[in-house]
Amino acid sequence: MVHRILIVTAVAAEADSVTAGLTTAAPEHVPLPGGFALRRHADGDRARVDVLVGGVGPAAVAAATGTALAYAALTGGASGERPYDLLVSAGIAGGFRPTAPLGSLVVSSAIVAADLGAETPDGYLAVDALGFGRSVHPVPGELTGRIAAALAAEGLPCAVAPVLTVSTVTGTARRAAELAERHPGAAAEAMEGFGVAEAAAAYGVPVVELRAVSNAVGPRDRAAWRIGDALDALRHAVRLLGRTVFVEAP
Repeated sequence: MVHRILIVTAVAAEADSVTAGLTTAAPEHVPLPGGFALRRHADGDRARVDVLVGGVGPAAVAAATGTALAYAALTGGASGERPYDLLVSAGIAGGFRPTAPLGSLVVSSAIVAADLGAETPDGYLAVDALGFGRSVHPVPGELTGRIAAALAAEGLPCAVAPVLTVSTVTGTARRAAELAERHPGAAAEAMEGFGVAEAAAAYGVPVVELRAVSNAVGPRDRAAWRIGDALDALRHAVRLLGRTVFVEAP
């Protein structure tokens, strides 16, 4: 059985790191409607991993991921079959200290829309507390456990914790403290995971978020960012998962 994985990144630099981790050969280019494209990596009869550059922010990436899922559902597999076995939202992120230091990895125990809601005189209310939709996609512990174990076995330990999706990146200590208080235990902040998770849920596909930490959540200090180190960590993580979890996906 060929396991089908879709990895969604925000930008091309992240996709380049993912592609480098998967293979040294050039992937197949698969055009999609809407101007999107997949980088398709095939590992014989074991796994097929598609990589998609979905855009920055939850709305853009949800549209791109939905397009890829719809295309897969229409062009492959039996009627009613899930288009993929697993979706991975992957890329770099800000890390909450001390849980996720620079260069470390975070695997989502939950994918959280951290600023989708309303401010009230009594504080913030998430969108589900307002009676609309949802703000959290829990990730099965069995899935995060397999990913964490595979990474740790090769010397790449990770934090398994909630990953926050925001539309505005945190740039102050006050905002960082507010998010940490509102979402206890959160380890990372990025801009796409919840959009990927919403699209995955519409098609019944399991989803997880994998982040490599390039900067600390808090005051914006570009000089302290370690984007290259984070992209290297992402590449190593994908390389290990490509040999283990991706060929064993449910």
